[in-house]
Amino acid sequence: MGTVVLIVLVVLVIAGVFYLVNASNARKARELDDAKAEARRWVERLGGQVMSLSGTDTASTQAMADASERFTAAGSQMEQARTIPQAQLVTQTAMEGLHYVRAAREAMGMDPGPALPETAGQAKAGAVSEDRRVTVEGHQYAASPHAGSGTPHYYPGGMVAGRPVPRGWYSEPWWKPALVAGAWGVGTFLLMDAMFSGMHGIGDYGMADAGMGDVGMGDVGDMGGAADMGDAGGFDFGGFDF
Repeated sequence: MGTVVLIVLVVLVIAGVFYLVNASNARKARELDDAKAEARRWVERLGGQVMSLSGTDTASTQAMADASERFTAAGSQMEQARTIPQAQLVTQTAMEGLHYVRAAREAMGMDPGPALPETAGQAKAGAVSEDRRVTVEGHQYAASPHAGSGTPHYYPGGMVAGRPVPRGWYSEPWWKPALVAGAWGVGTFLLMDAMFSGMHGIGDYGMADAGMGDVGMGDVGDMGGAADMGDAGGFDFGGFDF
């Protein structure tokens, strides 16, 4: 009798474990499907804007080109998405593209449309609040809250290689090398210090932490580092913080 009871208990335990594993797998599958559906919705929304809107000047044309680039990237990421973090990254890439579309619409004097969600990185970076023109190492740079002939390059704000870059319009996309390399050059710290020092409305961009006296050329590779790709299957996080 005792043996029969033991066998029944073992069977019940095995059945319970099997049920829990199946339930967990089903839940994960549903969550992945939901994340992919959400990502697809944002990609389709971006695609509609990219296909129907063209820039009318240098700034809006450049912003739409950046939006189109994010649309292409999001589509590629969507095809490879196999995990929830990867699907969420697709959403983030598409949303970044929509920020560029919104900037393009504002540059053309159009209704920018509904507000978009703000990431933690954007909130930390803040926004350019005044026109600023500086010369660093013999090269002139400009930043502005508004698009103009001298500031045709938009950035929606966020973390780039571990450092916040404020939302705004710039004379050139000086942050792009850090997006590719995953680290800032020493000269860029001088630029950020000159460009944003004392500006209202921007986040703590860490110049005090970077301290030029503490930054040697051998340390550049450690500054900011590239984003951790372990959970995102090697996708590029771009400027947004996730």
